[in-house]
Amino acid sequence: MPESRKSAEQLARFIDKYTPEIASLARTILAKMQKRYPTAIELVYDNYNALAIGFGPTERPSEAIFSIALYPKWVSLFFLHARGLPDPGKILQGSGSVAKHIILPTHETLDDPAVRTLMQEAEARAAVPFDPSGVHRLIIKSVSAKQRPRRPVLKARSVPRDPVRKARKN
Repeated sequence: MPESRKSAEQLARFIDKYTPEIASLARTILAKMQKRYPTAIELVYDNYNALAIGFGPTERPSEAIFSIALYPKWVSLFFLHARGLPDPGKILQGSGSVAKHIILPTHETLDDPAVRTLMQEAEARAAVPFDPSGVHRLIIKSVSAKQRPRRPVLKARSVPRDPVRKARKN
């Protein structure tokens, strides 16, 4: 089996760990990102906290421009070099001094004018630009042996105290 197909199948298995809603959203977002950046090198990290897929011009993680991160209840778009990135709509979130993110409740959020403008600006400011003649590759960089659950953890309902029993004790 070719390495690229093996990597794509492995990424599909990582995404399958999430709820059908998050998995579907993630697949649609990834397809949009791949269409928008067809020559990007995708770097996949199945980390402890999240599944992250970086989009960069090279295999160097420090040169990645964006990443998509899957969490149990949402998907985020990270701007990996957000320092100094103009954000007039104040849509970037996070307290990091370098990376910031936007939660993507739907895949249409990627088409929002404010998001498109931020993405275009991040791409224009990148130290190494995407090569228009480059070739897309998908690389599984790391898989953490220990991971948080990929689906929301259902909390046990606390059993209400029996007021009758409590009254009898008094």
